Parts: sequence; C-alpha cells; structure tokens
Amino acid sequence: MDNSLLLVAGTITALIWANVDLHSYERLTHGPLHFLVNDVGMVFFFALAAKEIFEARLPKGPLASPREAAVPLLAAVGGMLAPASLYLVLATVLGRPELMRGWAVPCATDIAFSYMAARLIFPASHPAIPFLLLLAIADDALGLVLLALFYPSAPLSMLTFAMFMIPALAVSWWLRRRRTLSFWPYLFLGGGLSWCALHFGGVHPSLALVPVLPFMPHEKRDFGLFSERESILPYTMNRFEHAFRVPVQFVLFFFGLANAGVPMSSVGSGTWIVVAALLIGKPLGIVLMSAVGVWLGLRIPGRLRLQDTIVLGVTAGIGFTVALFFTTAAFPPGPVLDEAKMGALFSFLAAPAAVLLGRAFGLSPRASPHGVGSGAGRP
Repeated sequence: MDNSLLLVAGTITALIWANVDLHSYERLTHGPLHFLVNDVGMVFFFALAAKEIFEARLPKGPLASPREAAVPLLAAVGGMLAPASLYLVLATVLGRPELMRGWAVPCATDIAFSYMAARLIFPASHPAIPFLLLLAIADDALGLVLLALFYPSAPLSMLTFAMFMIPALAVSWWLRRRRTLSFWPYLFLGGGLSWCALHFGGVHPSLALVPVLPFMPHEKRDFGLFSERESILPYTMNRFEHAFRVPVQFVLFFFGLANAGVPMSSVGSGTWIVVAALLIGKPLGIVLMSAVGVWLGLRIPGRLRLQDTIVLGVTAGIGFTVALFFTTAAFPPGPVLDEAKMGALFSFLAAPAAVLLGRAFGLSPRASPHGVGSGAGRP
C-alpha cells in the first residue's frame, strides 16, 4: 500500500510535463498508452479492490454481519448521495450544465490514501480506522456499480455482452469445479471473455475481472484489510493478489502519468465544484447518515464521538485515484475534463484539512483512543 506513492510520482510527472510541453505530453498519452493503462492495466487495480470487497463479506470480515456493518454502510451511502447532490446543485447554480454528467466523480474515496491520512490523525487502535476502511470498501463497491451502470464506454449491446459473459462465467465455474489452483486460467479464459463482454458490450472493460474473481478458490474467513498473512496463504485468490500487488503499483504510476497531465490554467469553476462536493458534501453525508443509523437504534462500531466522525468524513474526501478514473469515464477530452481532473487531484486537500481538524479536536496518532464513555456512541 505504501507503494501507492508511485501513483503520486506519476501524477507529479504528468503535471510537470503537461505544463512544460503540453503538445509532447498529449502526443504520448492520447494514443495506445491511454488504452493500455485505462482499459487493460486498470483491470488488475479494480480486481484487487474487488478482492477486498469480496473478502470483507466472509466470516470475520467487516461486512459479514449486516448488524455490525449497518452504520458504516449507511455512512457510505450518505458519503455518496450528499457530494453527488451538492455537485449537481453547484453545477446548476453556477450555470455549468455540461458538468452534470460528472455527478459520480465526488462519490469516490481512495482507500489507500485515506487510510494513510487516518494513520496520521488517529492512534492505530482507534475505532475510526476500521470504520473508515469499511466505509471506503462499501464506497468502492458502489462505485463499481455506478461505473458499470452510468458510464458505458460505448452504446450498450446486451446481446453482445451476454454472448461473451455467459461463457466467461461458465468457464470460471468449470475451473472452480475442477479445483484449478493456478490463477492464470481464470485470468486468460474467464477474464479474457469477460473483458470482451464488457468492451464490445459497451461497459468499461476495467471491470473485467470483477465477476470472475469470486470463482477463484479462496480462504473461508477474512484476515483483515492489508493483512500481511494473506501473502503466504495458499489459496488462488491470495496468490493472485500477491503476484499482482507490486505490478499494480506500476500500473498506477502510468495511470497517473497518462491521466493527470493537465495545464494549471485549466483550474475553473468545475474544479472547485468537485473539491467542494468532496470536502463538504462527503463529511456532511457521512455524519448525517451515521446520525440516522443511531436514531434507528443501530450501534456505531467503537462508539465513535461526533468529532471523530467529522474528521474521518473529511478524510474520506480524498477521492484521487477513483475520482480521477471517473472523470475520464464521464467526460470526453477537452476543457471540462481538465477542470474535473484538477478537482480530483485537489481532493488531496482533504488530507491536510483532516489532520488540522483532528489536531483542533485534540486527536493525535500517539494519544489513547477515544470513543469510550457516556455519550460516545452519538455520531
């Protein structure tokens, strides 16, 4: 996860290059590199995200018990509805109807960078950290659904989709039934057919391994997000994650390089709409829906305090990777896309904002965890 800094390196390289020599940057990135990174390389990024979502539903996982996961799941829904609504309101008020298609951009939460920011604010044992991780997992799961449903890469063709997807699922099931332990047949056979189903059926092909992944032999229980034990577990899904964890970090470097190169002059009202939706709408939705969960009689894990929930809500406003991906899916090349990209990149402002807010509330990564005591369960 620390190697996610390669994404930052790729992003900074792209920004410098685009502002020094935009023509040469566009000549490189608007060709085959963009397709190879966004439509092929990102398949493995979303596969690893889907793995964490799938394992979170296993016994001992944070999504295994709907009762325990209810409030974070409600918070995730609020953390998508509120920023999307604020985005649409601001685009309407500011007279930018061409931005409407990007309503899902501020729905995203970057798991890795949000986690890294949270570790700078809360003690390692603080209940806000697992709450944030669960919220981000649910956020990404819903984000995959939004990407598939609302951002087709071409006109939808259900017949073409079914012609490839049914064999993809059938061969994946057959491999599982034969107890195939190597992950390569799942990738080349099931994944290849699934990629064709999505690409030729009109859905973004970056999701190709998402329906195939659950067929891989896997552990019977969850060992926790980012658990080091998973790298030595023998099952196919864990071996796939171990084999592609480092390559995916280099994919993210090229993702940043191919997508983040925007002239600084592109900053406009669309940029600040995305930033406002993430930094204001995200924490507002998370806090309000957490309060709704408590009002319904549900219990917040760890009995978080109001200020804890506010801070983790701001931390969840780091959209970055997924937000940047959503901009490229929502808008064609041009000034509107560039404005939205700058908003996705500026969502990093949520990190220092959350740290400063945490310090104002007396939070410190070296302090004793809060959340115990009378009234602590109120969001």
